[in-house]
Amino acid sequence: MNLFSDIRTLVLSTLDALVADGFLPQGLNQDAITVEPPRDPSHGDMATNAAMVLAKPAGMKPREIADKLAEKLGEDPRITRVDVAGPGFLNLRLDASVWQGLVGAVLAQGTEYGRGDLGAGKRVNVEYVSANPTGPLHVGHTRGAVFGDALASLLDFAGFDVTREYYINDGGAQVDVLARSVYNRYLEAHDLSVDWPEGTYPGDYLIDVGEALKTKVGDAYIGQDESVWLEDVRNFATDEMMKLIRADLASLGVEMDVFYSEKSLYGTGKIEAAIEDLKSKGLIYEGVLEPPKGKLPEDWEPREQTLFKSTAHGDDVDRPVMKSDGGWTYFAPDIAYHYDKVQRGFDMLIDVFGADHGGYVKRMKAAVSALSGGTVSLDIKLTQLVKLFQNGKEFKMSKRAGTFVTLRDVVDQVGADVTRFVMLTRKNDAMLDFDFAKVLEQSRENPVFYVQYAHARVNSVMRKAAEAGVATDDATLQAADLGLLDHEAELKLAAKLAEWPRMVETAARSNEPHRIAFYLYELAGDFHGLWNRGNDVSSLRFLQDDPATSQAKIALARATAIVIASGLGILGVTPAEEMR
Repeated sequence: MNLFSDIRTLVLSTLDALVADGFLPQGLNQDAITVEPPRDPSHGDMATNAAMVLAKPAGMKPREIADKLAEKLGEDPRITRVDVAGPGFLNLRLDASVWQGLVGAVLAQGTEYGRGDLGAGKRVNVEYVSANPTGPLHVGHTRGAVFGDALASLLDFAGFDVTREYYINDGGAQVDVLARSVYNRYLEAHDLSVDWPEGTYPGDYLIDVGEALKTKVGDAYIGQDESVWLEDVRNFATDEMMKLIRADLASLGVEMDVFYSEKSLYGTGKIEAAIEDLKSKGLIYEGVLEPPKGKLPEDWEPREQTLFKSTAHGDDVDRPVMKSDGGWTYFAPDIAYHYDKVQRGFDMLIDVFGADHGGYVKRMKAAVSALSGGTVSLDIKLTQLVKLFQNGKEFKMSKRAGTFVTLRDVVDQVGADVTRFVMLTRKNDAMLDFDFAKVLEQSRENPVFYVQYAHARVNSVMRKAAEAGVATDDATLQAADLGLLDHEAELKLAAKLAEWPRMVETAARSNEPHRIAFYLYELAGDFHGLWNRGNDVSSLRFLQDDPATSQAKIALARATAIVIASGLGILGVTPAEEMR
């Protein structure tokens, strides 16, 4: 049940009737007509822009359409009042029975309430984390992991067929650096002294890997030339790091459907096939790029190169895919990887990158547009940095120095639920401050606590009702006399529940799971507000002397808990049964 969608359907059918009556002309496009909460709640329960949208194509004044539409909408029993505001916006007031009935609908549908069909089964690939396998995941990766995982769950809830994917960057020079660093730890495991050249990874996290390599090969690689051991150690180290990364993700509640190796693109013809596809479309040529203004990009060379005509698909400049020495640029395997995604039949692609990858957005969108002939969309979401604070001081991170804060450090200190929720309390492209003390505070200023406390309070009411002998199963609550929910604070809470399906659709359309966290905070606020008013107005308390009245009020509380649990499920957070 989507009440906003239902009222929009009413608006559209009323407009159709006005067309049939000859009041409005035929062939008007209704796609831009919306029904949504008004910016000022005092103006009504819902607002529609129908008259404003149709005025120009209909050749009429907005007010003329609004007055007629208001008259017709007012005939529907669900609507008690229609006001025309400004030049032609319509503000609607709904009958209390609508909100009361919605409580019953939530109880009937349970956590399926709000699940939508926006996706219509379309296949979407969400690629996230995709960290270099050179060490444990740090707090920056944590934000990308949480954002990507919540986005995937949101899209699934909105009706998409979602694949969660991790791209293993195991084909570049950084993996050779990892191998040399592990080799050093291997030598140390044999009590040999080593030097740590600039650019290697001296972090303690590789000590166990060096020991494991010693267990595997003994002293076979001691004193051997790099050509003897590099490939084997590279593969061994990558596998060990990916085991660590998988364990880190599991501690956060993240499970991938696919781990895709960059290395699998080399020597298999996949890069060549992708470039050949672009060549067949006239998008690959030999040329020399003009020197860019300002700072020179790493992939620019003042000589003839093999170029992708990415400007034909919206990029600022064409991009090199092969260097003058015949080697592939960094961009070439990225093209091949996304070509593989297109060939796997996805309708939509979403890449979650760190903010430092902003320069890749236009070129990757151009590549996917070219490879798919414009049939597959690519949305790239950038996650900004996370600043960690403890005791009022900011942490500083350095992977190569081995002094960075890992994902596991954060989870071990505050828990996966707190970590995930806090990471979604800001839009993905906004900087986020993570204060270890504040995220564990039990106050309204801590959104994690505030939302969890609302769910726990409902469970407390349910337990006390059971102790008093009041039946509180969903079927009984659904059959309660919900007409007893007639106070403005109760109807306000029910109206907030009505926004849930619309919020799911809005967040899924924009690929913004943080909207779910914001909504849950607002919903919790309305619930706590009703609870607190019950301290002064006894008739608003959830437990009353009359069991029938108690069941009606508990039905509202239970419906609130269902929506909170559903929203937390999208965020990957376990609802609290009680607060400790």
